[in-house]
Amino acid sequence: MQVPLYQVDAFSDRAFGGNPAAVCPLPAWLDDETLQRIAEENNLSETAYFVAEGEGYRLRWFTPGVEVDLCGHATLAAAWVLFNELGERRETLRFFTRSGELRVSRNGALLAMDFPLKQPQLQTPPAGLAEALGCQIHALYLCDDYIVVVENQAVVEGLQPDFAALARYDVRGVAVTAPGTDVDFVSRWFGPQVGVNEDPVTGSAHTALAPYWAERLGKRSLRARQGGARRGELQCDVQDNGRIIISGQAALYLRGTLYLENRP
Repeated sequence: MQVPLYQVDAFSDRAFGGNPAAVCPLPAWLDDETLQRIAEENNLSETAYFVAEGEGYRLRWFTPGVEVDLCGHATLAAAWVLFNELGERRETLRFFTRSGELRVSRNGALLAMDFPLKQPQLQTPPAGLAEALGCQIHALYLCDDYIVVVENQAVVEGLQPDFAALARYDVRGVAVTAPGTDVDFVSRWFGPQVGVNEDPVTGSAHTALAPYWAERLGKRSLRARQGGARRGELQCDVQDNGRIIISGQAALYLRGTLYLENRP
């Protein structure tokens, strides 16, 4: 069996920026073990698979270690492939996922993702987290991730976490965030618990980051940047209906073919 493979740099207008995701369109589902092994072999933070279903597509996401409930950058990458490589003519795509129905629409040069909004809850920082991150925690919130608020952008940029220590916490990941100097807020995201030490741009984390900053800054439309050595840009628009629109660009890095004839 041969499977097409695309690698797309999401939340960037050019290759070598943003967050790379693998995208594999499938005529029908492979078994879960094979999906996981392909993701492990790709060795990217996410591999997205989709199969046509009704008026849309069933979409799933795998890190090298686990299947996840929601991934923003791989959703953006999958939509880019459908629009730009596979001839999709509809202006809005419907994806059926473990997080419900997600929609992605063309918006000029951007692709706009309609995701469920999440409200992070204030928490007391757990023992050892500040030491694992190597920074002072000004406030801590909990959603799918720990959201760690620090003093300024320089703190975020200088982080060198202890990933083994971070992996001990029973959360999907740890997002560290601060006000930005030329954007509304910046962040970095660490997920050793799910097999990704640092994810350059985590769209799903912004379903909680953006509501926090919208309330703190008193604005509902925000520009965000995420990443350390590799970074990407996001536009976040908090809606009144419990949803958030997360928009970004994407760029193709490669087209290829997976050869699965000899798989066990």
